[in-house]
Amino acid sequence: MILQSLNQFYERLAEDPEIEIAPYGYSSQKISFCIVINKKGKLIQFSDIRREAGKRMVAQEIQVCGGAKPSGSGLNPCFLWDNSSYLLGYKADDQKPERTRESFEASRDYHLGLEQEINHPSYSAVCNFLKSWNPELAANHPELAEVSTGFLVFQISGEEGYVHETAEIKAWWNQQLEAHQDSKDVVNAFCLVSGKRQRLARLHEPKIKGVRGAQSAGASIVSFNATAYESYHKEQSFNAPVSEQAAFQYCTALNYLLSRDNKRSFTIGDATVVFWTERASPMEHLFSAFMDPDLKAEDESQRENLGRLLKQVARGQYPTQEFGDPETPFYVLGLSPNAARISVRFWYMSSLGEIFAHLSQHMHDLEICGKPEKELAMPPLWQLLAETVRDTKDLPPLLAGSVMKAILSGQIYPQMLYSSILRRIRMDRQINYRRVSLLKACLNRQNRIQKHFQLTKEISVSLDPEYPDPAYHMGRLFAELEKSQEDALPGLNATIKDRFFGAASATPASVFPRLIRMNQHHLGKLEPAKKSYHEKRIQDICQKLNVFPSHLTLSQQGLFALGYYHQRQDIFTKKTKAKTDDNAA
Repeated sequence: MILQSLNQFYERLAEDPEIEIAPYGYSSQKISFCIVINKKGKLIQFSDIRREAGKRMVAQEIQVCGGAKPSGSGLNPCFLWDNSSYLLGYKADDQKPERTRESFEASRDYHLGLEQEINHPSYSAVCNFLKSWNPELAANHPELAEVSTGFLVFQISGEEGYVHETAEIKAWWNQQLEAHQDSKDVVNAFCLVSGKRQRLARLHEPKIKGVRGAQSAGASIVSFNATAYESYHKEQSFNAPVSEQAAFQYCTALNYLLSRDNKRSFTIGDATVVFWTERASPMEHLFSAFMDPDLKAEDESQRENLGRLLKQVARGQYPTQEFGDPETPFYVLGLSPNAARISVRFWYMSSLGEIFAHLSQHMHDLEICGKPEKELAMPPLWQLLAETVRDTKDLPPLLAGSVMKAILSGQIYPQMLYSSILRRIRMDRQINYRRVSLLKACLNRQNRIQKHFQLTKEISVSLDPEYPDPAYHMGRLFAELEKSQEDALPGLNATIKDRFFGAASATPASVFPRLIRMNQHHLGKLEPAKKSYHEKRIQDICQKLNVFPSHLTLSQQGLFALGYYHQRQDIFTKKTKAKTDDNAA
């Protein structure tokens, strides 16, 4: 289904006049220089066609005949484009001059061998140039010293296009492709993607580039390199019969999505995520902003637009006018590197309407009081995942994909996310907005979906004094005991939270009696009014508790942290309100 969806996406791109994508039998290559010759094949100049991008010179993406330059030690000349070793017999700082000479001779013989068959003046001019060119004279052209990367093409002086773009030469190239399809040496069978009887691909090309951590030369989703993975005496990719055209189309479409210029991808953990819709939709440009918003000051207008859309999503409103039909299919694919191959980390198919509904539910589950002013309603996923580890390099590879899939599908969050948050709280005693919002989201969603997991009541956004679970009120009591300590001993470097939070949330019976005795000492240092104030608040909470249990379950430990956070937020909210009342009086 992945390959079929990518194949359909390629066909959509090919029909779009505003998008340049290579047709079957061609590829987009980074061209740096152009060899300009006259109609007799005499060199006019080497033209630098790179463009400036900041402080760098960037090669142009130009469609050429054939696929990517094959890797390996063999001689593989390309048709009317190649690197300087093949076309000029020249390479700056050449460590293997003999290999460079062989490459030039192979390219020259390849092109000269086709001259009579093609029989076109422009192509003959190229052949004349190759016959007359002396590689030893390349050093007389200092501009070639910059041709270390990128490729070269040919152009006839006075003509706009390049030689390989000439209509007659392209027609000959297309005839070669069709003749190759009908050759007796190829393997024809039914393609699993198109359902048609076509020539099968031994290797799926072009290679897929742009997956973070994968080989820079590219990798494959479908490949077989050992007999242990083969069956029915079929070798390599004949074990997964896909036609050459379908393989080319899905690989090209995936490379288009992975291109940085197109902004159709983002990374989560070790996974590179791409997304697309079956029909053109603004969602294709905004989904990455939803999941990984750019918060730079210069993008203020984009930030405002994103904030407005997120508010609509939070209210459960689908922006029909901007995103069109909510039934439009939407695809998300997560890819991870695996040596010379690419692993599918997750694959999700849905519609725009369902995606918005699940994003809205995710935001609703995360909502909790005390949100910082600059915090978005839906924090970026990488920020949430960063709360589960000390350093992002320690992030488990499977966690990011599992959380992403839970958000998109509306299913329960992975248990690893919940337990990782609790572990980090016990380690560094930091109970912040993002951590407690994740705890609340995990517990409420699990309670809503899994019948065997039942909270006594769904956790609210802010303080709930009537919540029936004692673990929640033990967290509240801990917050009040900490506050009375802070008021009695202002300026402390460490409070009871730094010493006892982990034990109090896991084994309250062993800690709370000691904390209550310490609290009597703290209350004795307060003024009568403050002492009475704290005593009353502590007493109100203690009325909800009959006994301190010897231990709390993992779900109760989450409730403990949420009760602590809610009570801390309530403490400071009431002080602000009291000041407001005083001013009004």
